[in-house]
Amino acid sequence: MGRQALGRGFDALIPQRDKDRIPLNKIFHSPLQPRMEINEKELKGLISSIRKNGVLQPVLVRKVDERYELVYGHRRFEAARRANLSEIPAVVRRLSDSEVLEIAVIENIQREDLNPLEEANAYYRLNTEFNLTQEEIAERVGMARSTITNKMRLLGLPDEVKEALLKGRITEGHARALLGLGDKDKILKEFAKIINDSKTVRQVEGIKKRKELPLKYQVLREKLIELLKTDVKIIHSKKKSKLVITFYSDSDLERLYKIVGGADEEIFN
Repeated sequence: MGRQALGRGFDALIPQRDKDRIPLNKIFHSPLQPRMEINEKELKGLISSIRKNGVLQPVLVRKVDERYELVYGHRRFEAARRANLSEIPAVVRRLSDSEVLEIAVIENIQREDLNPLEEANAYYRLNTEFNLTQEEIAERVGMARSTITNKMRLLGLPDEVKEALLKGRITEGHARALLGLGDKDKILKEFAKIINDSKTVRQVEGIKKRKELPLKYQVLREKLIELLKTDVKIIHSKKKSKLVITFYSDSDLERLYKIVGGADEEIFN
C-alpha cells in the first residue's frame, strides 16, 4: 500500500469494488487509534441512519491472525455494533503500524474529530515510535511544521491541565496561553482561575504579556526553537536565570545532543 496511495487520499485505499462483508465480532479497535473519546450525540445520529439505510461506505481493516484490526471507520463500526448489525462492509489491506497510525490521524483531522491533546499524542507517536521528523509529519498531514511543534508542546503541560484539555474543560487557546507562563506553579495557579473564575484566553495572555522577557531574550528563544525544533523556555530573573529545553523521548534527547555538538553516536541502546 505505501505512501503513493496515502497521497491520493482514502478513495485509493478503499475502492468500492474490493469490499467484503466481515462479521463484527471478528473486528477489534486498533490500539494505534489516537482518538480517546467518541462524541455520543453524533454517534446517535449515525446509529439511526445505519438502522434505516445500512452501512453505505466500507471500513478499512488489516488482518491479524484470524481477526481484523480496524484502521479506518471507527465511528461507523461502533454505530453498526450498537445498531446490532452482525456484519459490516470492509476492505482488507496489508499495512504497516506507521501507516495505520498515519491513516487514523489523517482521518480524524480531516473530520475534525481529534481533541488537541489526542492530536499531540498522535504526532508524538509518529515521531518517537516510527521515527518521522516533525517536517515529515507536517508533510503527511498537510500542515506547517510549526503547527506540529506547537501541538506537541501541549504534552509539556501539567497532567491536571492536559486532563482538562482532553475533557474540553479548557480550550487549546487556554492551554497555549498557560504554556507561555513557563513555570509549573504559575501554570497551575492560573489554571485554577480559568476553572473557578471562567478566565478567558485573553485574560491569561495578559498575564503572560505583563511578565514578558526582554526583547533580546525573546529573539534568542525563537532562534533556539527554530534551531532545536522543540520547545525552549528562558526563565529570567536578576539573581538567576534558567534555559529549559524540552525533549519527548530518548531518541529526541540524542537528536538534541548531536545538534549542540555532541558526538555522532548512539547513547541509549
